Amino acid sequence: MIKKAIYPGTFDPVTLGHLDIVKRGIEIFQELIIGIAENPKKKPLFSLEERKEMFEESLKEIGLYNKVKVKTFNSLLVEFAKKEGAVAILRGIRIISDMDHEFTMASLNRKLYPEIETVFLMPSDEYAYLSSSAVREIAFYGGDVSQFVTQFVGRKLKEKIAKIKEDK
Repeated sequence: MIKKAIYPGTFDPVTLGHLDIVKRGIEIFQELIIGIAENPKKKPLFSLEERKEMFEESLKEIGLYNKVKVKTFNSLLVEFAKKEGAVAILRGIRIISDMDHEFTMASLNRKLYPEIETVFLMPSDEYAYLSSSAVREIAFYGGDVSQFVTQFVGRKLKEKIAKIKEDK
């Protein structure tokens, strides 16, 4: 069993697909840290602290809160991994087009931190198509996202989108 891994992402918002990877990741790693990134290339719907809160509350809803740690970071992933003492990065691969980007990132990460390994997990079939951006779009147009996110995240999405529409 691999000692410690980081499962990084922007998680804007966390989906049931992300939680599926967490459930399976805790079976592989002795310790799993969810690393919520402040990604300067993306303009997230939710703040870093809101995304952390949604991940923590979602873990509570599914009974995994005490099995992982949730942290935020605003550095290179490998720097965060080193700081946390992680030896692996866990990544979910939904579709084949994800692999191109993920392979590039894994190669760069290994160049920067040769001791790190990247472990790829495919999602369970029911989440293979699921992405945070799709969930945001469905929610923005009033669609039902309850089959894609936890109840807490669903409420937060409704509140955030209502505020955005109200401010327009």
